[in-house]
Amino acid sequence: MISMRLTRHGAKKRPFYHIVVADSRCPRDGKYIEKIGTYNPMLPRESVERVKFVEERVKYWLGVGAQPTDRVARFLASVNLGPSYQERNTPKKSAPRAKAQERMKMEAEAAAKAAEAAAAPAPVEV
Repeated sequence: MISMRLTRHGAKKRPFYHIVVADSRCPRDGKYIEKIGTYNPMLPRESVERVKFVEERVKYWLGVGAQPTDRVARFLASVNLGPSYQERNTPKKSAPRAKAQERMKMEAEAAAKAAEAAAAPAPVEV
């Protein structure tokens, strides 16, 4: 299967990526078929030089059936070269477990009842 993906270049802590078309079985920075663009994350987001593509080759490879990775698909959608990017449904690993969520819900209900009781006017004695 052919994929459009990033290969990392540049110095340590100064990344620079080439956008390449490669066989999905090859290593990330290994052999590739064709270089079709660049991505420099060190530049500001508004910069035109941040992401560059060779439009004709991108259209050709998409037509042949190359599958872009999530990041490359997002880049393509931003310059209207590929289909609109739809985020994958990723699990929320940082969410608390079921028992912790239940405990937090009970604490919130107790706090709401306490606030409601504090807000109620005290009975007036005559």
